[in-house]
Amino acid sequence: MNRRDLVQAVSSQTSVEKSEVDRVLKGFTDVVTAVVSKGEPVSISGFAKFVKVDRPARMGRNPQTQAPVRIKASKKARITPLKGFKDAVVKTSQAPKLERGVWPPGPAPAKKAAAKKTTAKKSTAKKSTARKSTAKKSTPRKSAAKKTAAKKTSARKAPARKTTAKKTAAKKTGARKTATRSTTARKTAQR
Repeated sequence: MNRRDLVQAVSSQTSVEKSEVDRVLKGFTDVVTAVVSKGEPVSISGFAKFVKVDRPARMGRNPQTQAPVRIKASKKARITPLKGFKDAVVKTSQAPKLERGVWPPGPAPAKKAAAKKTTAKKSTAKKSTARKSTAKKSTPRKSAAKKTAAKKTSARKAPARKTTAKKTAAKKTGARKTATRSTTARKTAQR
């Protein structure tokens, strides 16, 4: 969640204009940053504590050579989550409830259309592979042409799964070919 998402979510949750939420959020960050930079801690009960930490000069070691090194004094910012926030993160049942559609935000209409197109493509691809497999069973002469087409499409999808299917299909086709030959022989005999 970035700043824009945060402004949108707070606006949806509180029914306040986005521009107003943005101004309040900017004011909040400005005040907290200015107060903490002067050395005064800011604590929001149940959420977080913002503190400026002065670290004194000390001796350390170079990790490669193990030689002693003097580390100069520094100032660090520390943000500590407080109990209420920690509990809500660990146990989601204790987290505050948001209005419907606040987070995650509802998907954009363009994305829905794109998702429908991809599912339609997948379903037509499944239907076409089903047609190809039935065509292989009925006509042995066309099966060679269908197999080459199937190999081209299988390279795009999942080659590991398709190779096992091809091996088993190759074993079964011998029996099917003889069965189709005998059925064609019966049909010609009946005519």
